[in-house]
Amino acid sequence: MSTVEGGKVWEPGGNLVESIRRIAVEEGLCGVVRVDIEGEGAFGSSHRGLLVSNATDTLFATASGTKALTALTVMSLVERNELALATSARSILGQDLPLIDDRVTVEHLLAHRSGIGDYLDEDEVTEPNDYLMPVPVCELVVTEDYVAILEGHRSKFAPDERFEYCNGGYVVLALIIERVSGRQFHELVEERVCRPAGMTDTAFLRSDELPGRAAIGYLDDQGLRTNVFHLPVRGNGDGGIYTTAADIHTFWNALMDGAIVSPDTVADMIRPRSEDPMRSMRYGLGFWLDASTDAISIHGFDTGVGFVSVHDRLARLTHTVLSNKSRGTWPCSQRLSSLLADTC
Repeated sequence: MSTVEGGKVWEPGGNLVESIRRIAVEEGLCGVVRVDIEGEGAFGSSHRGLLVSNATDTLFATASGTKALTALTVMSLVERNELALATSARSILGQDLPLIDDRVTVEHLLAHRSGIGDYLDEDEVTEPNDYLMPVPVCELVVTEDYVAILEGHRSKFAPDERFEYCNGGYVVLALIIERVSGRQFHELVEERVCRPAGMTDTAFLRSDELPGRAAIGYLDDQGLRTNVFHLPVRGNGDGGIYTTAADIHTFWNALMDGAIVSPDTVADMIRPRSEDPMRSMRYGLGFWLDASTDAISIHGFDTGVGFVSVHDRLARLTHTVLSNKSRGTWPCSQRLSSLLADTC
């Protein structure tokens, strides 16, 4: 009997399979883990109240995993000469968000080197369950709605002085995308990234009308309280797109094959721009880079959301962990990385 139904699943037997399953169980994963060479497995509940279990085709929110798709949408505009990395944010924003330094460029925003103040400063917000948006989440539907929460945050340092992760910077990028293209941000992500990548199960869903296959995000390991009051009703440039484990693997293949943007552009995006000693990682444009290997990754962590996907460029091997609770995803991914390095 297989572990789960649907798609490629883990079959009983095999030391590596059992090790992967044990890691997920020991870390209390509520979600899906997929490894290219061994298939995928599902754990926990997507809807606790209705006793619905997660499955391998469950749709999960990705939080900041969305930033890679935002960055690729920006770079698609750069490739078409509709935008440049050196374009200043001010030249597009006009009089809006006056506290953003006039010297801040698109590249600074992509690389988290802009220095702008952040509406969700991760240095200050250490417990995601305690954070609430400064406006009712039902008001955050389209990109222009976010201007209200981006305002009033003074710069923390001069542009390009250093690296500091900034969620608000990626919402500013979404504003820039819309104003340059004349198109809605969500539409452009679907057109420029999801469609060419073949990501048919990836979309910016509204939290108040989730389809039955979407996992509900939970605040705690047990209990029925959800994250519906903690996150925007519809995500934007810095996070919130929903996807499946299969779509994420499709994404990595399409990215490396040049189906989304050119191989030269991909190479530029995964060129290290910064060191992050706190995480023992480096950062490019929208992607995290391992400090000592060829692995690149995308991460997401928020109230009721956990997401990590790591791609080894040399081995063309990917592992992905998606969860509808905050904790457990990152340690599960770290242990998978060590396991796969030892056995593959």
